[in-house]
Amino acid sequence: MNPNNLTKEYTNGEVTIVWQSGKCIHSANCVKNNPDVFRPKEKPWITPEQSTTEKIISTVNKCPSGALTFYMNNKS
Repeated sequence: MNPNNLTKEYTNGEVTIVWQSGKCIHSANCVKNNPDVFRPKEKPWITPEQSTTEKIISTVNKCPSGALTFYMNNKS
């Protein structure tokens, strides 16, 4: 697996954020729009439990490269 093209998923239970490192252009839109969730100096750098699902979706939709996407988890 190419270490420069990782895909990782992070969830708050309701929504799952998908990050594809190979697409990331480091615009920092995610960090600027939702610094509680997107913290590039931390590990893990995405902590979706720190925000509302609505704010996460809004932030992910502002990603210019498409490196961040999301999907809703099935409610059971």
